[in-house]
Amino acid sequence: MCMSAPLLELADTVFLGDGYKVEPGVILGYLPGRRIANVALSIGPGARIRSGTVIYAGSTIGAGLETGHNVVIREQNTIGDNLSIWNNSTIDYGCAIGDNVKIHCNVYLAQFTTLEDEVFLAPGVIIANDPHPVCGLCMRGPTIKRGARIGVNVTLLSHVIIGEGALIGAGSVVTRDIPAYTVAYGNPARALKSVDELLCPFGQVERPYVNGLDVKARQATGRS
Repeated sequence: MCMSAPLLELADTVFLGDGYKVEPGVILGYLPGRRIANVALSIGPGARIRSGTVIYAGSTIGAGLETGHNVVIREQNTIGDNLSIWNNSTIDYGCAIGDNVKIHCNVYLAQFTTLEDEVFLAPGVIIANDPHPVCGLCMRGPTIKRGARIGVNVTLLSHVIIGEGALIGAGSVVTRDIPAYTVAYGNPARALKSVDELLCPFGQVERPYVNGLDVKARQATGRS
């Protein structure tokens, strides 16, 4: 059963847009252990929030949020429209996330990470933010530019920039910046070719990416 107004009781500091579906066992507006100036939580219309999700106080989230089970979104995050985040994933505090971002299962986003519009994170992506663990003075997560795709079980170290439309291969450890529209993989990950050079081994299409656009993006823009 999903709850909708007036069944769902919300704290005075939680603002939830119309058309939401919130399953039992969800916590909205959880107060963090660290002191923050603004404890208001704002979530735009059309949210679908599944059981076990905990969304802390002090974040702003756009329309169309959809969570899997046991998702945690910490405080002081600014998140755009149509975030999809699946089971057992965590967004730590102080992150900036654009529109139409997809975060798969078992992903950890460290504090002060930036994801631009249309970024995709596959299952098991782990993001670090501290080059000197426990020091904290220069703590900053990566910046992942628009439309970049991060493969299964990739580790991204602090401060790196993943260029627009780049593709990071499964299991890679990214220790340095990756240029736009390139394929990078390995430990440490190295940029090896353009995404446009990739061929589909299954014969569904000749090239999965053309001018950096995947098949769905090309269909949506009439450039299939």
